[in-house]
Amino acid sequence: MKKILSILVMILAAAVNVTFANDLTFARTIVVAQDGSGDYSTIGEALKKLKGDSEESVRIFIKNGVYKEKILMNYTLNNVTIEGESRSGVVITNGDYAQLNNMGTSGSYTVRIDGNNITLKNLTVENSAGQVGQAVALHTTGDKIHIIECDILGNQDTLYASGRNSRALLDNCYIEGTVDFIFGAATALFRNCHIHAKSDSYLTAASTAKDNPVGYVFHKCKVTADPNVKNVHLGRTWRPYASTFFIECELPDAVNPKGWHNWGNPDNELTARYGEFKCYGPGADESQRVGWRRNLSDKDAAVLIDPSKIFNHASLWVVE
Repeated sequence: MKKILSILVMILAAAVNVTFANDLTFARTIVVAQDGSGDYSTIGEALKKLKGDSEESVRIFIKNGVYKEKILMNYTLNNVTIEGESRSGVVITNGDYAQLNNMGTSGSYTVRIDGNNITLKNLTVENSAGQVGQAVALHTTGDKIHIIECDILGNQDTLYASGRNSRALLDNCYIEGTVDFIFGAATALFRNCHIHAKSDSYLTAASTAKDNPVGYVFHKCKVTADPNVKNVHLGRTWRPYASTFFIECELPDAVNPKGWHNWGNPDNELTARYGEFKCYGPGADESQRVGWRRNLSDKDAAVLIDPSKIFNHASLWVVE
C-alpha cells in the first residue's frame, strides 16, 4: 500500500508542472549570422545539418537580420529551438500566396513546422505577400509546439495552427491579420498574446475535429483593431465542431455585438463550441451575443486554461 501511495504522489507531483522538451538543457547550439560570424549564414543551411529523428535538444541561435527564406522543419526534426537575438531584429520573411503557381494555402507558408517538440522564440515571422488572398506566415502541424515572444505578421490566414493531433502553446506573441487569420484544427492555448485585426473580418476560423475536446483558447489576451475597423467577429465555423474560447481577454468596441458567426450554415450552431468568460473592455458586452454560444462556469474556465488538462494525455509531455 505504501508503494502504491508513493507512486500516486509522484504522478500527481509530476502533473503539477507540465513543460516542453525544449525547456531542457541543449546538447549544442548552432549560430546563424548573415555576416559570416556564425556557423551558417542562412537558417535553411543550419536545418539541413540537423539529424532526423534525433533525441538530443538543439538550439539554433539567429543573429539580427532580415532572412528572406522559406523554412520547412519536416517531420523528422524534433527537439529543436530556434531563438532570435531580438524579437524585431530577426525577421524571417517570404511572399508566397495561395494563388501563386497554384500552391494553395498550405504551400504559401513562410515557416512550416511538421516536427515535434519545436520552439520558436524571440523573433518575427512574416508573410509579405500583402492583400492577395490566403498567405500563411506560420503553419504548424507538429505536436508540442511552443511559440514564445514572437511577432507573426500577415493578412489573410496568417497563422495556420493545423493537425487534429497537434498541440501548440503561444506565450506573449503578437499576431495580426485580416480574414480568418488564426485558423485550423489544432488544440492551441494562447496566453497573454496581442491579437490585432487589420480589417472587418473574423479573428478565428477553427476546424476542430468532432472528437477533439478543445480547439483554440485565448487566455488573458488583448484584442485590438485598426481605427477604421468596426465589425470583427471572434470566430466563424470553418468546420461544424469548431471550438474557440476567450477567457479573461480584453475586447475592443470593434467586436460585432453577436460575437460569433455560423459561416452561413445554421446547422453549425448545433455543434460549434464557442464562448467567452470574464472578458472585459467595450467589446465584451454579451447581451446581444448569439444564443448558441456556450456558457462557461468557473470550473470550465479553469480546465480550459490549464495546459496539463486541455492538452490531454499529459504523460506524453516532459515533466519536472
